[in-house]
Amino acid sequence: MTDLSGMLVLPGGLQAGRLSFGATIEQVLTEQPHQEGTPVRYLLSGFIDTHVHGGNGGDTMDGAAGIATLARFHARHGTTTLLPTTITNPWARVLAALDAVREVVEVGVPGGADIIGAHLEGPFISPHKLGAQPPLTLSPTPGLVAQALASGVIKAVTLAPEVPGAAQAGLDFARAGVRVGVGHTTADAETVREFLKAVQAAGGRTAATHLYNAMGGIEGRVPGPAGALITDPHTWLEIILDGVHVHEISFLLAHLAAAGRVVLITDAMRAAGLGDGESELGGQKVIVKDGKAVLADGRSIAGSVLTLDVALRNALAAGLGLPDVSRMLSAAPAESLGLTDRGRLDVGLRADLVVLSEQFEVEAVYVGGKQI
Repeated sequence: MTDLSGMLVLPGGLQAGRLSFGATIEQVLTEQPHQEGTPVRYLLSGFIDTHVHGGNGGDTMDGAAGIATLARFHARHGTTTLLPTTITNPWARVLAALDAVREVVEVGVPGGADIIGAHLEGPFISPHKLGAQPPLTLSPTPGLVAQALASGVIKAVTLAPEVPGAAQAGLDFARAGVRVGVGHTTADAETVREFLKAVQAAGGRTAATHLYNAMGGIEGRVPGPAGALITDPHTWLEIILDGVHVHEISFLLAHLAAAGRVVLITDAMRAAGLGDGESELGGQKVIVKDGKAVLADGRSIAGSVLTLDVALRNALAAGLGLPDVSRMLSAAPAESLGLTDRGRLDVGLRADLVVLSEQFEVEAVYVGGKQI
């Protein structure tokens, strides 16, 4: 049994107290006052990244070794659960990546985040809103959807609602328990709204894949996909809060309009943690300079080099309180995926924990009660 004392970050606010835990949280004691003069440290539920391609040189498309590398890297930054995320590639490579995720799910990653499944981002997206995805899109035919689901590891998928076959695919994924995200789309607001309603009627959970990016913006007479996603009360909103992908005001707009439904993600690529220089994403050359990754053409943003501890500090700098930010990193992503065993500091849940210093730097991380 391990005991940790500090400022507990709870849904209702900050409370000095103590956690006792093994693999799961055994006790949450909140009656202890913080002792004046002692350094403040914060105890949070571990971060959950529902959209991450790579880190420290590893990438989901590399196979099991690459997935293990990215899982260990992001765990050092507070991520205790993550979904390795694919990119549009030849279909055989996408299926091979899903097989690799299944292998890692079965054996785990010692010293790394818990891998619970995959996010299938691409190839079922619009060829006209690729972003940094290679031009190898496919329509989600029933056969391809069945092949993808046969992997048994998909927890989230990205679809462009206007692509032929997307309406049926959304229902098929929803009925399989997969969170259905809208992204990389040219659809108008009405199309997105109807798509969301259909998926939800089938019992599915819905999300925005990196809100604002690779989709139309919001205008007074043209609300676009972002407008439909933000105003749907049952849709979770992924946001890359790295200072590059989304303006602080746009982030605050989503938070104020969709309180409790914002999910902070990294969308990190293999270059995360490696500094400036050349890298790769989906077989494409990427240049990283001053923390911004772009394709070789210099115009298209190519994923991010973000980690979730940095996203936390960015959200705090935008004026949010730590309990709200903690929800964006833990409880909201857990709920978006239908996870009930993690995401909060509560008795009986997994002891996935992050210890932050008074300056909100990561001091310790526990995955299933084990310090990494």
